[in-house]
Formats: sequence, C-alpha cells, structure tokens
Amino acid sequence: MMKIKKSNVDIITEVCFYGFITIFALICLFPFVLVVTSSFANEVNLAKEGYKLIPSKWSLDAYRLLLETKSVFNAYKVTVFVTVVGTALSMIVTSAMAYAISIKSFRIRNGLAFFVYFTMLFSGGLVSSYLMITQVLNLKDSIWVLIIPSLVQPYNMLLMRNFFSGIPDSLSESAKIDGANDIRILISIILPVSLPGIATIGLFYALSYWNEWYKVLLYINSEKLYTLQYLIMKILREINFAASEAAQNDMSSSFALLPSYSYRMATIVVTIGPIILLYPALQKYFVKGLTVGAVKG
Repeated sequence: MMKIKKSNVDIITEVCFYGFITIFALICLFPFVLVVTSSFANEVNLAKEGYKLIPSKWSLDAYRLLLETKSVFNAYKVTVFVTVVGTALSMIVTSAMAYAISIKSFRIRNGLAFFVYFTMLFSGGLVSSYLMITQVLNLKDSIWVLIIPSLVQPYNMLLMRNFFSGIPDSLSESAKIDGANDIRILISIILPVSLPGIATIGLFYALSYWNEWYKVLLYINSEKLYTLQYLIMKILREINFAASEAAQNDMSSSFALLPSYSYRMATIVVTIGPIILLYPALQKYFVKGLTVGAVKG
C-alpha cells in the first residue's frame, strides 16, 4: 500500500490544528480543575486570596462537613432512584409514542404529533398543574411526583420520532410479512438499530432527573424524599446565612469554621461526578444521535 507523503504545508496545518484543539480542550478543562482544587482549599485562605489553581493551604473541611450530613446519603439514594427509574420509564413511554407517530399508516399520527407539539407552545400554568398533581393524582409527598409529571418531554419524543423516521421502512415491512406485530417490530428491530438515538434521549432524561429540585420545592415536605440537588441548595442557604450572621457580629473565629466557599465547590464536585463518568460512555452515540435525529423533520 502506497503511503502519501505529506508536504510541509500539510504538516504545519496539522500541527496548528491539533495545537488549537489541545489549547481549546485545556481551556474547557480549566474551570473544572479549578473547582476541584478550590474544594480542597482552606476557607480562610480562599476568602483572602480568591480561587487559585493551586491553593496555598489545603483542607478537607468542606468534604468533612458534607459527609457529616447524614441526609446527604439518603438524598443520593433518592436521586439515583429517580434518575434510573425515571429514565427507564421515560424511555419506554417516549419510544412507544415516537414509534406510533412515525408509522405512516397510522391515521391519527399527525394529529397526535400536533397535540404533543402544542404542549411545547402553551402550558396550563403552575396553579393548574399543582392542583392536578396534588388534588387529582394525589402525588404530593410521594417519590413518584418526581417521575410521573416528567415522564414524557415533547422535544425528546419528537427527536426520537425523527430518528425512527430515518430507519428504512423495508425493515419493518419484512418483519410484518413474517407475522410480527408492531410491539415485536419495535423491540426486536427498531430499538436495536436506534442505539444512538436511545443514548442521546436517555442522556437528556437522565440529566433532567438528576438535576431535579423544583418539584421537591413544590410538592415534597418529607426530608426523606429530598433530592441531592435540593438538599445541597438548602444546606448552602443555611451556611451562607450562618456565615453572614457571624460576619455581622464580628465572630471571625466562627466564620472561619464555616467553609461556605469551599463547600460550594465540594457540592459541585459531588453532584456532577456521576454525570461526568456517564458521558464518556455515551459520547459516540450522543453525537451520532443528534446528527441523525436532526436530518428528517
């Protein structure tokens, strides 16, 4: 096999291109590294010197305070349960509905698609949704209130529909000739060739469930059902309030014992850690899913 010899211009272009990509990647990585190192910084030095890539004095006070909060572990369990179960149920309902409106022989598919799209433009408002969830569905103070109202996102469903529409009709037609029904076609044929779309939409749902806090604020009173995001936000408010009170009363020693700034950084590391570990595994499907799903309208 002949090797094509690169000219000096090609070599210089490649060096410049890879150099630019490397610099850009380091710039994107810098804020996260700064957050991680700041979470291990001493609170007094952090307040005096500001955020530094290499703190002058290290401390584990922020993580110690985070681990001493027993409700954090329970909140982690609630968040993981909501994310895993919610994503699985959302993918089942979204895939089934997207497949239904992607079938050309389905007579009401356009009307059903418009009904879904209509919910993206107009909403019943907070009062009507609150009454529906609390009075009709009786989901207040239930873990299912964090899952069921978010079970289907119209944008995700339409994106999945576009992905299914890009699959050749010959696959499903050949299966129908062999006697397969629509459920068997969806499970055995459509979904296996739709991994990029499933990974993309699944990541969207997982991020939505993982970052959930607003529904906890509205519908949850029991501390046992607090999600990680809401609990950390609540703890941060309490620390900031205590720190401001200590500063107003010239209680410098008490203020030093409250790692408010480093605690913020530690909570960021704890909350985004699992998502950062999940994304590299889905990255190849994520990019392809976005590209293919956006081809057809």
